[in-house]
Amino acid sequence: MCRIFGSLSAGAARPGPAELSAVSARQRHGGPDEHAVLSGPGWSLGCDRLAVTDPCGGRQPYRLPHLPGITAVLNGEIYNHRALRSELAARGHRFPDLCDGTLLPALYAEYGPAFAERLDGMFAVAVLDLRAGPRLVLAVDPMGMKPLHHHQGADGSFRFASEIPALLAFEGVRIAPRTDSLDTVLATRTPFSTRTALEGISVLPPGATAVITPGTGPAVRRRPPRPAAPAEGDHDTQDVLRREVRRLARADVPVCALTSGGLDSGLVTALAAEYARETGAPAPHTFHLTYRGKWPHSEHLHARAVARHARTVHHEVALEPGELGSLLTRATRHLGQPNADPIALSTYALFRAVREAGFTVALTGDGADELFGGYARIGEALRAAPGTDWAAAYADALSAAPRMLRAHLYTPAYRAHIAEQGSAADRVRRELRSARTDRLTTITAFETRWRLPAYHLRRVDHLSMASAVEARMPFCQPAVVAHARALPPAARHGKRALYGAARELLPASVVNRPKQPFTLPVTAMLTPGSPLLDTVRELLSPQRLARGGQVRPDRVARLLARQLERPSDQDALALWALAVHELWTEVVRGMRIPVGCAA
Repeated sequence: MCRIFGSLSAGAARPGPAELSAVSARQRHGGPDEHAVLSGPGWSLGCDRLAVTDPCGGRQPYRLPHLPGITAVLNGEIYNHRALRSELAARGHRFPDLCDGTLLPALYAEYGPAFAERLDGMFAVAVLDLRAGPRLVLAVDPMGMKPLHHHQGADGSFRFASEIPALLAFEGVRIAPRTDSLDTVLATRTPFSTRTALEGISVLPPGATAVITPGTGPAVRRRPPRPAAPAEGDHDTQDVLRREVRRLARADVPVCALTSGGLDSGLVTALAAEYARETGAPAPHTFHLTYRGKWPHSEHLHARAVARHARTVHHEVALEPGELGSLLTRATRHLGQPNADPIALSTYALFRAVREAGFTVALTGDGADELFGGYARIGEALRAAPGTDWAAAYADALSAAPRMLRAHLYTPAYRAHIAEQGSAADRVRRELRSARTDRLTTITAFETRWRLPAYHLRRVDHLSMASAVEARMPFCQPAVVAHARALPPAARHGKRALYGAARELLPASVVNRPKQPFTLPVTAMLTPGSPLLDTVRELLSPQRLARGGQVRPDRVARLLARQLERPSDQDALALWALAVHELWTEVVRGMRIPVGCAA
């Protein structure tokens, strides 16, 4: 697991050492163990390493003596590296260590840009091929667990980095928030697809390979998905998940599990504990975040029940609510673009506690809701009568502020601008309406292809690596994804297959309780005397909002007054999203630093 970056341009110009050092410094929190950068006429390639597989080996950038001209960097983990190494060794390749990424130059030499089709894991890879004129090949995993952001300047210079703040440290990358970024945050909570909230900066789509030559834009191709395996019911679901949890629970550094108290993380926890018992390993450690004081929707008792049932060493991390204001700023800075889910603060704090306890790898339950239809909005869309506009209702369910509330809050000029340009919600509706598959398949494809990578996986990646923790997600493994897609429709929504798989692994009190997201109780925390109210009130002051010219300060003030008088989830989330966007605008504009200064 690492942070990677690089550039490719026509001619001999390249970033200088101070510029590359500034880029690296912006994301070195995710790779504190080793830093290295190479550069030559027209190119650069760098890595900040978090040593997980073969910590004593695996120096990046990867080069092999018998393959001059091929250099690679890797962010992530390649879980089938042992099988690939054996295959490549049989073809005459030799490797200096057992690190997963060391084999990448040889794999590229054998398969060219199609090398990524051989990888099983979570990864963002960059390969520089200097053998016949410089060529840069980028590839990301099929689910988008390891994002890669890129920018191409007016002169054709191409730059990429794992994190947006690092990319912004390259000279020539302009900081320009998109004019529709506020509408995007309110309509979909964070930018979807390949767009980011900044002009000129994009992210590779899941499962994509991009080929770049000097002076040309990236030629992006979506790789074919892995073929689906036949499904045989609930026990088969349990077996598929069991195999992936066991593979991901193996590491050369300490591994733990995050346990929210819900079904998905509970299944991962139970299977990891089962594996530890069978192999004679010590009981795994589990981590759960809660908040000091009495707050609604606390899941700590359910998390304790899972830990007792699985016989883990359980850590209950109690966060002081007074710290949430500073956590909001830190999380926003690490994310690089706005994300209106209050869970971001909880995510940041939980991974920080994991690292402080001495763990480098954490297993999580992310991805289950999207693959197995766990969200209430999916059931509502499936129940919608023929002829109703279920896609519009679905898009509204994704929002931080429903369509009518957005229109009410916008200034006339901004409302007209969004009407002319098109809202993020419009793009969601078009995506759902244009599909030629059944409704469940359409929704699952949208959730896994666009919303999951943008809304969840990038957040988990950035906020885990903020504390140098590698988050591993068994539900996002190709075998589990293929299995879920092959299930009959009745088992693909309402998480029926997972409930069946969990009955013999988790306590009944956890299996039978209603679904509840792991998040911050933001509605309760935006009430008189609560810890976040002053932060949000300051960010939404009339003076600040008037400068932006996008929302009407008087209507935002009335929305806040209504929340204080009659707290509601809808108003609280809308206010939170407005505050997050305001803070992000302030933070991102301060990210341009003089070359040579610390980030």
